[in-house]
Amino acid sequence: MRRIDTLEDIAEGLEVLVGRHPELAAIAERAGPLPLRRSVPGFESLASVIVSQQVSKASADSIWKRLVSIIDPLTPENYLASGEEAWRRAGLSRAKQATLVRISEAIIAGELDLGALADMPIDQAMQIMTNVKGIGPWTAEVYLLFSAGHADVFPSGDVALQHAYAHAYGESVRPDSKALRLLAERWSPWRGIAARLFWAYYAATRGRDGTPAP
Repeated sequence: MRRIDTLEDIAEGLEVLVGRHPELAAIAERAGPLPLRRSVPGFESLASVIVSQQVSKASADSIWKRLVSIIDPLTPENYLASGEEAWRRAGLSRAKQATLVRISEAIIAGELDLGALADMPIDQAMQIMTNVKGIGPWTAEVYLLFSAGHADVFPSGDVALQHAYAHAYGESVRPDSKALRLLAERWSPWRGIAARLFWAYYAATRGRDGTPAP
């Protein structure tokens, strides 16, 4: 099982992708250097992904700064102890408050070992994560890509990736999650590099960062 831990891993994966799919060369040239953007596996990293769900990057950054200043350090135990007033002051929606409660409880109960996910097959890791109510495929895939370092993950439900693919390939309508998931299969086992490539391409063409990672 390949992992993405260093910039050298990114360079290797991109070289393989461009070699197998020459049309990606022009996309890579426009995208520029691909950042690593890895975070330390654990509750704080997953919480940052939860915060970034369905909001702009600016909004997510603002909420995240308030959350980690109010709950410091941000651990499952401290999150549960801080209570609803603290969560509201941070700007968390009720749905995200509840999801982080369930994640905290699962970690404390030993039902969710976020560190161990890095060494599991992707299907097994996805199943374990999505068993927790509130963690959908997008959240699990983003965590496994940027925190656990899995190399063959492509969050096809990400709107920025959908827009980037449509723009890069001259499509008038962006593919939905199911269609993009099928299209991305050709980039296996380096779909995590392809995702980084299209996020970088999105930033270069849209002038704003759409990557859901710290």
